[in-house]
Amino acid sequence: MNYLAHLHLGGSHPQQLLGSLYGDFVKGGLEGRFPPTLEASIRLHRHIDSFTDRHPLVLAALARFPAARRRYAGIILDVFFDHCLARHWQDYDEQPLEEFTRRFYRILLAQPTLPGRLAGIAPYMAADDWLSAYADFATLEPVFRGIARRLSRPEGMEGAMTELEALYEPLLADFRAFYPQLQAFAATCRG
Repeated sequence: MNYLAHLHLGGSHPQQLLGSLYGDFVKGGLEGRFPPTLEASIRLHRHIDSFTDRHPLVLAALARFPAARRRYAGIILDVFFDHCLARHWQDYDEQPLEEFTRRFYRILLAQPTLPGRLAGIAPYMAADDWLSAYADFATLEPVFRGIARRLSRPEGMEGAMTELEALYEPLLADFRAFYPQLQAFAATCRG
């Protein structure tokens, strides 16, 4: 799962939302580094990633990609699943996506300090509304280019959009089968 799904699954309290995003930017042990609610949300983020990475529906979705793409398929699928969530948000939440993201950006930008690389990207994330932009399939192309720039082998992301176009319907079906199970798992973990 990528940013939007983690935010959707992590809880609505401001510290839960922040921790849901921090999970992608905070590495290592957590004990005492953050307030308890924020720390618990970072842990939830990690549990969601583990659950997702081992789930049979996700493994089947990854197997749809050509063997040469498998090393990058997880990254591609995470971003695509955020597209599916944004595109079909109304099926998973009563609050409109724009309201959800607007509230989150207010919380995010009010933080005096943000961890790691998040401090540099947060203003751009909010200004360009990255989270709602996922609803537009074409937005994924620049997302993949940005990811490729951070990879040691950026050529591994070349052609990702073409493959996603060909796999769109079966991967969307995989998302629709998997996401409710992930929602139930996250709700159980949050208590």
